Amino acid sequence: MLDDVLPKLSLALTDPPPPALAALFPSAPAQTWLEIGFGGGEHLVWQARANPDVGIIGCEVFADGVVKVLSAIDEGQLANVRVSSEDARAVLRWLPPASLTRAFILFPDPWPKKRHVKRRLINPPLLDELARVMRPGAELRIATDIGDYLRTILLAFRGHAAFAWQAAGPQDWRERGPDWPPTRYEAKAEREGRRRYYLRFARTDRP
Repeated sequence: MLDDVLPKLSLALTDPPPPALAALFPSAPAQTWLEIGFGGGEHLVWQARANPDVGIIGCEVFADGVVKVLSAIDEGQLANVRVSSEDARAVLRWLPPASLTRAFILFPDPWPKKRHVKRRLINPPLLDELARVMRPGAELRIATDIGDYLRTILLAFRGHAAFAWQAAGPQDWRERGPDWPPTRYEAKAEREGRRRYYLRFARTDRP
């Protein structure tokens, strides 16, 4: 899979990106979504099957997860997925401005030890990159099962004018919604009794 399938689906980050991301896909979709850290790929593959008219880019650095997604793409003949095994921040820097209509960061590594907190993915510099590549009105979905990480995430977004939290009440962050399928990691968190938090942010028209 890594030798034969990945080269056909990977992003050429050393080359300039296409002016329109639709050129990455044979069907030239009107929308392109990005999932950062797709893990075992359950969510990514579900979204690709449920939304064949959307192009989806998935980023994952761990080979096991990449192979699982490549196998699902190959077996299911999913033409609307592209995969990168590079760091997601490199992919974000490569993407053209205002090119995404949705992005997902589901259960990122919490780095629970205090000395490792600075390694957490979601921080103001990452939000700057996401703001650059997401169109006004685009949606960013984030999930975590770590209360301290939730606090870090909300503080980062609180000071960022380019995103607005889409929550009118508790149910908006306690429930996933029908178009947000569960993942293997989420099932593990449920078995171990950890509360899950589901956040939706809209890209504003502010810089």
